[in-house]
This record gives sequence, structure tokens and C-alpha cells, in this order.
Amino acid sequence: MANPLSPSVIATVKATAPALRDHGFAITQRMYERLFVDPDVKALFDQAAQESGEQPRRLAAAILAYAENVDKLEALAKPVERMVARHVETGVRREHYPLVADALLPAIADVLGDAATPEVLAAWGEAYWFLADLLIGLEEARYREPAE
Repeated sequence: MANPLSPSVIATVKATAPALRDHGFAITQRMYERLFVDPDVKALFDQAAQESGEQPRRLAAAILAYAENVDKLEALAKPVERMVARHVETGVRREHYPLVADALLPAIADVLGDAATPEVLAAWGEAYWFLADLLIGLEEARYREPAE
């Protein structure tokens, strides 16, 4: 398990919630544009949900919920469980997480511009990997479960 997030990272991430509320959809759309340069990664996603905007909206809502609850992750237990189930169902693996980080953080910078200070991007980088490590552990445990 990753080290806990520092109070300064938590404060910085929480402070981005209003910007995520206003620009989260644009950030996730930009992230998927960057991510889908790789056709193998694109194939993991339901393209109808991408084209309708459903998936970018769901991810934007999840990122906002994470920002608002980064200091009380127990509030996200059910959404995390749903995310783990969906990731396992679609074949998401450990090696996909760096690809998402490499698309998400620049997307934040692209959309937020000057508001995406080095401090904000560093905090989101730490927060992303904290959550990613949690998801990876839960997903790997699920993959090891015997098939029913």
C-alpha cells in the first residue's frame, strides 16, 4: 500500500474541486484524446460510451468525488468497488495505469492552463498514484479469485 497522502497534497487536491466541477468534462475528454492515440488502449473502452460523452462524464464525476473526499476515502468505498469490477471485466491491468497518468496530468494542464501550477500537477500526480495503487491491489486480488 502506498504511503498516505500528505496534508499539503490533500489540501491542494481538495482546492481543485471547484475547477474540476467547472472543467472536469473537458479534462476527461482531453485525457481520452491523448490516451486513445494507442489503439490497443482504445480497444479497452466502450466507444459508444465515449462518443455519447457518458464515459468522460462518469470519469469527471469520479475525479471530482475523489477530490472532494481525498481526506475521507471510506466515502468512496462503493464507487471504488464498482470501478474495480468494471476494470476487471474489461481487462484493465497494472501496465495501463502509467498510460492514464501520462494522459490525465497533461490534460489537466491543457484545460486549466496557468491554474495548473507545478504544485497542483505534483499533488494530482501523487493523488493519482495513491488511488491507482489501491485499485491495482484490489484488481489483482480479484483477478486471482477462482472463476465461478
